[in-house]
Amino acid sequence: MARTSIGITVPDLSGRRAVVTGASDGIGLGIATRLAVAGAEVVLPVRNPRKGESALATIRAAAPRAEVSLRALDLSDPGSVAELGATLRAEGRPIHLLINNAGVMTPPDRQSTAGGFELQFGTNHLGHFALAAHLLPLLSAGRARVTSQVSVAASRGAVNWDDVNWQRSYDGMKAYRQSKIALGLFGLELDRRSRAGGWGITSNLSHPGVAPTSLLAARPEVGRAKDTPQVRLIRALSARGILVGTVESAQLPALYAATSPDAARGCLYGPSGPGHLGGPPAEQKLYGPLRSAEDARRIWEVSQELTKVAFGTELRA
Repeated sequence: MARTSIGITVPDLSGRRAVVTGASDGIGLGIATRLAVAGAEVVLPVRNPRKGESALATIRAAAPRAEVSLRALDLSDPGSVAELGATLRAEGRPIHLLINNAGVMTPPDRQSTAGGFELQFGTNHLGHFALAAHLLPLLSAGRARVTSQVSVAASRGAVNWDDVNWQRSYDGMKAYRQSKIALGLFGLELDRRSRAGGWGITSNLSHPGVAPTSLLAARPEVGRAKDTPQVRLIRALSARGILVGTVESAQLPALYAATSPDAARGCLYGPSGPGHLGGPPAEQKLYGPLRSAEDARRIWEVSQELTKVAFGTELRA
């Protein structure tokens, strides 16, 4: 089957500052590149400086006049998140787009972050929660749109409220689902609280479908020495244009959610093909685990307690 080219139009983003996590490779790098081509100033917070420099070269090759720069960030380390927040606040420039894209997936054994949290929950959710809190004055000043990248995995599962850090037992996929459900609930609650508090921020969600990214590939840093059978199958299907998407098509829902004037606050955007695994981006019905406003309020309060970062305090800073 021939692969059909799909795409979206990203509006002119001249004069706008965008922060994209997880942009040193894969989907995040593609998102950052499209933003830069559209005229945005793009900040890439990265954990690996070598990969960051390679990403800069890729973006500058596509957009030679782009203003793009690196900042240090390890989302699994609360101190690193706080330091990036302080750095960007000291620069004093409003942020107009924040795309919470970075993530880790299914370490075979339970791992902990520098803050003592289960790695997926601490990185995928708590790291982004704290980052948004630290950046809140800049997001408010830029009347920003915040787009949080969830996953088709968030369509099932639940938050393990009695053991959110999976200390009594560990199931990698259940913990991954929880991390993405928590991030989605946070993104929706952020929009509600912005409306109620007059923060000027709009927040929505995206998911990339299924594509041959590095999430399930060999990643020694999460204890995975070789590619999983799942990612090998996804690569084969993607190369043949069967069911799943490509790295390029998987970028589009977040780009649409973050930049389109037609993308609404409090909504979810993902691929519109069969099973929502690939295809052009479109609005989708919120996944069942994301529909409870009470769960969203609860995850917000739990996250504030765990991270010791309060949005109200940051807004007044």
